[in-house]
Amino acid sequence: MHLPPLLSALTARVVLLASLVLTLSGLPALSGAATRIDINDDWQFRTDPKDEGVAAGWTRDVPGQTRGVTVPHSWNVGADADFEGTGWYFRRLDLSMPLDDEAHVELNFGAAFYRSRVWLNGVEVGRHEGGHTAHAFDISRLLQRGKPNLLVVAIDNRPTARSLPGYAMRLAGSGSVWYDWWHYGGLVRDVWLSVGDGALIRGQTLRATLSGRLAGRTVGEDPARVSARVDLSNASARPRQLHLLTTVFAPDGGKVSSTREALQLPAGGKRSVDLALSIARPQLWNIGDGRLYRVVTELQEADGRVLDVRTDTLGLRRIELRDRKLWVNDSPVRLTGLTRHEDSPWEGLAETRGTIVHDWDDLRALHTTLTRPVHYPQHPVVLDYADRHGILLVPEIPMWQFSEAQMKDPAVLALARTMLSEMIATDGNHASIFAWSVCNESDTRLPGGLAYVRRMKALVRELDPTRFFTFADSDVSIAPWQDNPALHEADFIMANAYFGSWSGAAEQVDPWLDFIQKTYPEQALVISEYGYVGPFAPDAAEADRQRIANLRQQLDAFARRDFVAGAIFWIYQDYKSHRNLAVGETAGYVDHGVVDENRQRKPSYAAYQQRNAPLNARLGWAWTGDGLTGFQAVLQANGATQLPSFPLLGYRAEWRMMDRDGRLIAQGAQEMPTLSTPFTLRGRWPAEQRLVAATLRLRVFAPDGALALDTRLDQAALRLGAAPFPAIGETPPAAATATASQATP
Repeated sequence: MHLPPLLSALTARVVLLASLVLTLSGLPALSGAATRIDINDDWQFRTDPKDEGVAAGWTRDVPGQTRGVTVPHSWNVGADADFEGTGWYFRRLDLSMPLDDEAHVELNFGAAFYRSRVWLNGVEVGRHEGGHTAHAFDISRLLQRGKPNLLVVAIDNRPTARSLPGYAMRLAGSGSVWYDWWHYGGLVRDVWLSVGDGALIRGQTLRATLSGRLAGRTVGEDPARVSARVDLSNASARPRQLHLLTTVFAPDGGKVSSTREALQLPAGGKRSVDLALSIARPQLWNIGDGRLYRVVTELQEADGRVLDVRTDTLGLRRIELRDRKLWVNDSPVRLTGLTRHEDSPWEGLAETRGTIVHDWDDLRALHTTLTRPVHYPQHPVVLDYADRHGILLVPEIPMWQFSEAQMKDPAVLALARTMLSEMIATDGNHASIFAWSVCNESDTRLPGGLAYVRRMKALVRELDPTRFFTFADSDVSIAPWQDNPALHEADFIMANAYFGSWSGAAEQVDPWLDFIQKTYPEQALVISEYGYVGPFAPDAAEADRQRIANLRQQLDAFARRDFVAGAIFWIYQDYKSHRNLAVGETAGYVDHGVVDENRQRKPSYAAYQQRNAPLNARLGWAWTGDGLTGFQAVLQANGATQLPSFPLLGYRAEWRMMDRDGRLIAQGAQEMPTLSTPFTLRGRWPAEQRLVAATLRLRVFAPDGALALDTRLDQAALRLGAAPFPAIGETPPAAATATASQATP
C-alpha cells in the first residue's frame, strides 16, 4: 500500500468548546474556553536565510517572496526541505465577531518547532522554546477591535548545545553531534484564538482511587473515589460570584456523578477548588480495553450562564510495581510494542489526524500494548488513541545523548524542568500514561548526570506523585557492564539493548540479563529499545532478514526472565535523520523500521506481528465418514512465561467456513469472557454439506476492535487409493499390493 500525502486545510470557524484543556508555559491554553476560532488557513510564509527579518521590519509588514501555506506546516517538507534557520509566518486577523471591552482573547499554538517569537501589529507578544508542547499568549490589549490585525511568527529550527533536542555532545568524538531525527521547523500543530469574558478554567487535575479486588474483572465491586482540582482565574477587573459544576459521564454516555460548588473569584485573582466525586460499579480501564469516563466541568454565572467549560477523559485503573513486575488491576502483565517518530515524507512533524490514526491503527495491528512513543511529548491525537485502545505509554522529554557538562548546565536544567512541567500539566489526565521519562542515552552514570536525575525525580514527585519516574539508559548494556547508580533512582529500569549490533553479539543478551538481575534485584526491567539498523548489513534485504532473526531471538531471551515487564521495538517506520545512514550519506531515511518511510511493509512486519500475538489457537476438523462437518478451536491467552502476556477479557471470536470454490458454507461468532483458561470453540454445518476440501478462517478481536489473532486451517481434497480386493473365496492376484495415501494440511 502506498500512503498518499494526508493534508488538512481547515477553514476558519467559530466553535463552542468542550474539549481537553492544554496547560502551557507562561499561560495555560484555553482549549476549553467559551469560544474558539481556528486560524489554520490563510498564512503566508518565507524563509530568512540572512536573519534579517527583524531589522527589515517584517514584524510590521509582510515582505515580498512569501507563499501561501496551511497550518500545521513544516517548511522542511517541500521547497525548503534542507533549510536550517528562521522561517516567518504572517496572517491577517479580521475578526467579524463583536468583542466588548472586557473580552479576554488568547492566541494558542499547539506546537511550534523549535524557538518562536510572536508579534501582533508590530508589538512583540512573547517567546517560547520547545517544539512539542502547547503555549499561549494574552493578546486582549493588543488586538485592534474592528480593524485588520497582522499576526507574525518567527521560528528558528536550529539546534544548539543548550536546546532540547540539541547537539548530542556526548557523541562529539564521533565527528557528528546531530540528534537522531529531523529538525522539522514550522507551526507544526494547530493555531487558534480563545475568546472569553475573563472568568476562566485554567486546568483540571483528575485522580482516581480504586478499592477491592480487581483481578479478572471489567467492573469493580467497590465505588471509585475521584478527586478533581480545578484551577481558575479571573482576568476581568471586577470580582465574580460563580458556580462550579462537575459532572461525570459513563463510557456509554449516562450520567453517573456530579457535584456543585459556589465560589468567589476576586478581580485579577486566581483560585484552585478541590472537588470529590464517587462512581458506583466502576468500569475498569484494561489493556486493550480503554473504557473512558468523561468529566465535564462548567464555570457558571450565578444565573446559570456558562462562562467556560473543561472536558477530560478519565480511565479507572490501578497500576503498580511490585515483586519486580508490572501490575494492571491486580494482574501481572508483560507487554510489547513499537516506537514511532512523528515523521513522514508528506508531512514531517506537522502531522494531521489521518496520518496519526493510520500509523497507530497499524501499531495496534502489531499488538502494541506498551510504548515509550518516542523521545518527545506527543500529539494529543496519539494520547487520545492510546487512552481509547488500552495502550500504556511512557512519554519523554527530548534530552538525547547529552554529556555530563550539558546535564549540569543551569540553562539546560531550567529548560528541561519547563518542558517536563508543560508535558505533565498538558497530558497528566490521560489514562494511558503510567510513567514519565526525563532523558535518553545521556551521561547519567556520571555525577552531573546523577544530580540531574535526582532533580527531575523530585519534580515528578511534586507534579504527579501518582505516576512512576524513569529514564532510558544505553550504557548499562555496553560491555564491560557496570552498575549505573542513577538507575537505582528509577522506579523501574528502562534499558536500550541492541544485542546483535551496538550492544555486542546477539548471544550476549543472556549473560547481560544475568547481570541486570544481580545488579538491580528490586526493579522491574523494560527493554526501552531493541532492534536492528540497516547499515550493519550489506543491503536492505539482508538487513530485514537479520532484523527478523534478531527480534525473534531477543524476545525469546527477554521472555525467559520474569522480571522483564516489557519490550519495545525500535521502530515502526524508517525516519529522516543525519545519523545511522549508509556510508557517505549525511541525510536520509534510517533503515530501522518494519515499514519504510512510505509505510510499505517489510517482511519483518509480518514476523513481528506473528511473534507478538497475545494468544494461541489449536485448530482441528470434525469428520463424519469421509467428509468435514465441523471444527474445534482451543484458544488461550499467553501464559506468564511468555512475552507478551496479559489478561484477555471480553474478546470475541468470529469464524467463516468456505468450500474449495470460495463459497461461504457457514459462519459464527462467540463472546469469550476470559481466556485465562483454555476456551473451546466449536463450529458445525449440516451433514448434507459434508466437504472434502475446505478453508476455515478464525479471527479473534480485542474489546477495542483490534485484531488479536488471524489464523486459518486448510483441508485439501482427499486422495484415497486401494488395491483391487477379490470377492470372498477368490485367490488375490499375486502381484497386487494395498496402498493408501491422504493429503494432510
